[in-house]
Amino acid sequence: MQNFLLAVDRLSTWIGKAFAWSIVGLTLLISWEVFSRYVLNKPHAWMLDAQIMLYGTLFMTAGAYTLAARGHVRGDVLYGFFRPRTQAAIDLVLYIVFFLPGIIALTWAGWHYAQESLAIREQTFNADPLPVYPFKFVIPLSGAILLLQGIVEIIRCVICLQTGEWPSREKDVEEVDVDKLKEMVHVKDEDIQALDQYVVAQERQS
Repeated sequence: MQNFLLAVDRLSTWIGKAFAWSIVGLTLLISWEVFSRYVLNKPHAWMLDAQIMLYGTLFMTAGAYTLAARGHVRGDVLYGFFRPRTQAAIDLVLYIVFFLPGIIALTWAGWHYAQESLAIREQTFNADPLPVYPFKFVIPLSGAILLLQGIVEIIRCVICLQTGEWPSREKDVEEVDVDKLKEMVHVKDEDIQALDQYVVAQERQS
């Protein structure tokens, strides 16, 4: 099981880093358009659409890697002080209630969206049109990869609930340094234990 978890982490990381190179292409496109527009006085009608599609591809394909790296927004000031089991319980509820429905809907709708675009050979609306359907297939692809990474994170939550410890991750993925965080906010271990007990009590009451 651990090998499977790490294999999905590596896949998400590889895809994220591979598509990160699109930022180089985006930078070159913007630089060339600025030069062409203001120096050569020859702007390109298709350039803005190409930039939007390239940025959209970069944004969409980074989702799974960001999730594997635990880089999405989270209230670490409190979350990092909880016991692993409490963290896993919170994560598991959020994944089931919010993550899975949203990503499944994104992948399903994105696939039909891309198929419709391919069927009509959709293009941009300008003097020099660009094909849109290849870009739209990035939506279900990114959704499927993000869903796979989310399933891995759910499995990690279940393992943590059973063992009391988070499964190991790839070295490329770094967790929040809780000890440094404690020093920054001047919190003692006794305070953390008291807060953790309070959260557990609230969970039992609810």
